[in-house]
Amino acid sequence: MITFAMLSSLTRAFIALWALLLLLADLGNIVISAVRKRYIYTALALIICAPCYYLWQVIFDFSLFGNTDKINSASMLLCAQPVSYWIFALALLTLSAALLLSFNIRYDKTYINPGTIKLFLDGIPCGICCWRENGRVLFSNICMNSLCFGLIGGALLNGNQFRDALDGNIISVDGKVWRFAVSELTLDGERIYEMIASDITDEYAKTQALERDKAELSRVNQELKEYYQSIDESVKHQEILQAKMNIHDEMNRLMLSTVAADKEDADSLDDIFLLWEQNAVLLCMEAENKSVAQLSEALKSLADALGINLIWKSSIPQLSEMQRELFFFTAQESVINAVKHAEAENMEISFEETENSITCFFINDGALPEKSIEFEGGLANLEILCKKQNAIIYAEVGSRFALVLKFFIE
Repeated sequence: MITFAMLSSLTRAFIALWALLLLLADLGNIVISAVRKRYIYTALALIICAPCYYLWQVIFDFSLFGNTDKINSASMLLCAQPVSYWIFALALLTLSAALLLSFNIRYDKTYINPGTIKLFLDGIPCGICCWRENGRVLFSNICMNSLCFGLIGGALLNGNQFRDALDGNIISVDGKVWRFAVSELTLDGERIYEMIASDITDEYAKTQALERDKAELSRVNQELKEYYQSIDESVKHQEILQAKMNIHDEMNRLMLSTVAADKEDADSLDDIFLLWEQNAVLLCMEAENKSVAQLSEALKSLADALGINLIWKSSIPQLSEMQRELFFFTAQESVINAVKHAEAENMEISFEETENSITCFFINDGALPEKSIEFEGGLANLEILCKKQNAIIYAEVGSRFALVLKFFIE
């Protein structure tokens, strides 16, 4: 029977390589089991590793010293054994190491452990990082490490520094938009920080498109509002034109009535003259391109016709033609509303001039409104005209009601 010592050097070298590879596989089993805290598997791996190392050492000593006194008796006894015993022993050790390795691999697939968690978190499309209060990183997946390289150009070594380097919560990195959220956790009495980076590229693009659509919709709504207001103005002018036509017809009737009136009847003549005055005032209210004096006289005639006394606290300041027209439009609307809604008897008109503005006050002594004031009708039209002339109009309610028109000087 052929013993191990009778084998050629090449065959012994092959068996030595087998033992060495088996020894390395056992060392790998030891490390894997220890990392996974499977201490029983670690002990089994150590038990398998010991004979593998001893067999490899016997082969190494015999190849180095040969059959001399430098080899101990135990090693010589093993070398004197048949080759079949060696092959059987190495095959048994190989099978044991393979079974132990398969148990370690199956454990990763059937049990949750730090390795499986790391493998799962490396595969998700968002970045995750955890660190202690001093900045020491406990865990970070591949995605977060890539984001760190893209943002600061280095490895993720300190969580606090990486958090401070972020410029806001939403950041664009390598053509994608990421949202970073940092939260605090308490684990075993220790404060832990967690950062999660989510890919919101699609949501961000849709949000931007929605904002643009919203702005465009606001613009269209504003144009429609102005269009409807222009329609109101057209209807108003049409109504004024129709009123003028009615006034002309009424004047024709008055002329005929005047001609046919009894010159001796004073009461009849007074009634006819009163009708003449009222129609003349209404006809002049819409006159265009009038001077300040003419516009003031028309405003006074309107106030007299409505029975309200105008009190001018100061003269009209220097205004442009459009501003002057807006001022008298506001004054007419104030007079009409003061009589119609407040039954006022007096209205004060005053001005306040500064370097940046000219403010006009229309204050009446009528009843104060019982609810909040909403600009409708003529006041709503005046508000639109004010926006076009860099002016504002608003109401003030105190001891008396005041309508305020403010021109801003550019």
